[in-house]
Amino acid sequence: MLSRYFTVKENGEHEIVIEKSRFIAHVSRAETEEQAQEFIQSLKKKYWNATHNCSAYVIGENDQIQKANDDGEPSGTAGVPILEVLKKKKLKDTVVVVTRYFGGIKLGAGGLIRAYGKATSEGINATGVVERKLMRVMNTQIDYTWLGKVENELRSSVYRIKGTHYLDKVGIETYVEEGQKETFTHWMIELTNGQGDISEGEMLYLEESI
Repeated sequence: MLSRYFTVKENGEHEIVIEKSRFIAHVSRAETEEQAQEFIQSLKKKYWNATHNCSAYVIGENDQIQKANDDGEPSGTAGVPILEVLKKKKLKDTVVVVTRYFGGIKLGAGGLIRAYGKATSEGINATGVVERKLMRVMNTQIDYTWLGKVENELRSSVYRIKGTHYLDKVGIETYVEEGQKETFTHWMIELTNGQGDISEGEMLYLEESI
């Protein structure tokens, strides 16, 4: 698993008009090629009357799956520019479909490349990008008398609280970078005068907007 990478926030859509042609960028996260293809086909079905539904996606930890489709536009003028934007922005597990409704004015090869690139870039910006960081969930069990102090200290620290569970004792789940586990554990032991029970939980990705 990658320690961190960039991808898009779920689904988004953004439209621009260039020389009377409408370009609608549809952006989505896709962690498998099947998901990417399902997204593409669903939009081809929804926008069946569009002039073109061009697409590209990048999937896999090492970007091992990369596909681009011009959907009838001159070769290399649509799918590849979409793909190049994804690569330039270093996005993973991302699929983009740009739907075009022809407005009557031909753009030429260079114009098409710029138009599809711009539509993709603006669509991604409108959707938003997140950085996914692989974090260790650290579990801290404390008596209720420590709750106020520990929560206050955590909220003013570099650590993010994942959740709090109220049972016989209070369980606080905290996102901690793998390299900071020992630092966090020692800090929490000092904070609770050694009365906190700290253990390691699962590995999860924490998403932060950028």
